[in-house]
Amino acid sequence: MLRRPLGSTGVRVSALGLGTVKFGRNTAVHYARPFELPNDAQIAELLATAKSRGVNLLDTAPAYGNSESRLGEAIQDCRDDWVVCTKAGEEFDGSRSRYDFSEDHVLMSVERSLARLRTDRIEIVLVHSDGRGGAQIEAAGAFRALARLRREGVVTAIGFSGRSVTDGRSAMGHSNVLMCTINAVHREEVPLAAEAAGAGVGVLVKKPFAQGRQTDVRQLAEIATLPGVTAVVAGTTSCEHLEAAATALGQVSSDQARPWA
Repeated sequence: MLRRPLGSTGVRVSALGLGTVKFGRNTAVHYARPFELPNDAQIAELLATAKSRGVNLLDTAPAYGNSESRLGEAIQDCRDDWVVCTKAGEEFDGSRSRYDFSEDHVLMSVERSLARLRTDRIEIVLVHSDGRGGAQIEAAGAFRALARLRREGVVTAIGFSGRSVTDGRSAMGHSNVLMCTINAVHREEVPLAAEAAGAGVGVLVKKPFAQGRQTDVRQLAEIATLPGVTAVVAGTTSCEHLEAAATALGQVSSDQARPWA
């Protein structure tokens, strides 16, 4: 699978990323169907499948239950093979989420993520927004904390995972990376991806299957070739589903997969 430059960060990622919500959390989620958490052997098999198909991007978050810890254990002996994206700002207590975008909390959150992931650096850390825009989150101190960590070399790229075009656009000036929702029924953020590319900001797409409400992997290639899109993050615990997604993305031609500018 071809690797693409993630905006101007210097990081290169596969066009397909593996989302790991389902590694650590199956309560108070909004998926179309309930699911069981995978065991350690199943996670190892999924990661081996991803690696064999050229996937190098893994997406996680503190709000994904014990996803970070399980991921850290699984990749500790091959950490250099992966680009890890995690988040800060959202905490899940087992029944509901709460949000804290203060500088102190974000610094604590990233330090905790480093420990859980068993690593000394994280390639991408995004603000996990609840719908607040960039100005409010900047005032709270989250971007200040992430910029400090980037200067210190603990984090390579920083950015924002939002819920709308408006809040994504408002955070763009503070971000190396935006995470946008794009799928067959949610198209509002397609123009935002193109805008981000023009600003040298990488774009990761979340929820390409609308949390299990759509299943056609062929749409991944269409999403991955939209102007500005760097990678599409698909969450699954099925090796068969991952193989099908990788095949769909592997059919993207080198011309279609060129970095957007």
